[in-house]
Amino acid sequence: MDFHLNFQVNQKVYLRDPEGSEIGRKIVKSAIDLIHQLGFEHFTFRKLAVEISTTEATIYRYFENKHRLLLYILNWYWSYMEFLVMYGIVNIKDSREKLETVVELLTHELPESSGQMDYNKRFLNQIVISESSKVYLVKEVEEINKDAVFKPYKDLCTRIADIISEHNPQYLYPRSLSTTLIETSHHQQFFSSHLPKLTDVGERGAKDFTGSFLKNLLFKAIE
Repeated sequence: MDFHLNFQVNQKVYLRDPEGSEIGRKIVKSAIDLIHQLGFEHFTFRKLAVEISTTEATIYRYFENKHRLLLYILNWYWSYMEFLVMYGIVNIKDSREKLETVVELLTHELPESSGQMDYNKRFLNQIVISESSKVYLVKEVEEINKDAVFKPYKDLCTRIADIISEHNPQYLYPRSLSTTLIETSHHQQFFSSHLPKLTDVGERGAKDFTGSFLKNLLFKAIE
């Protein structure tokens, strides 16, 4: 896809909209690169400031803390993924084929697009697999949720749940299955790459195995 996409992220996530300035976009772009390189635990605003030749104070003008920065990155990803789902199924009539398309999107790297300030989709994908649960598996999740900062994730889940219901209107748990597909795709890809004995990956690559497993799980449940 030869274009750069912008999504309106909830204003509660940031202090100043990073899309509104070149340094703001550079903060997000370089944060993705650095989180991928170091891992979220070892990522700090000080290291990010050194990386982009700015000050910690400048970064703090945009984000309250690194948790909020990660939340911003994931909001962008969830919005992008919802866009890809809708784009991918727009000309598909068969609901089973739609669901297979969704599984492929959940288990393979995001398509790249051009642009100097564009985000590295491969790094972003790895961050989602490894780090995404850290934004909601926190003690303050209910308080954080009051600001509707998880809405893009919920919207993505709803899109997938709607396709599940389209395929089988009698199925009782479309939202639960939708979130299970998303989270399982992350867990199985991570385990396949790093703890393979927790999976049945065998000779297959992590993404091909995970896609096959998810399709089996999905259609056994709803057909």
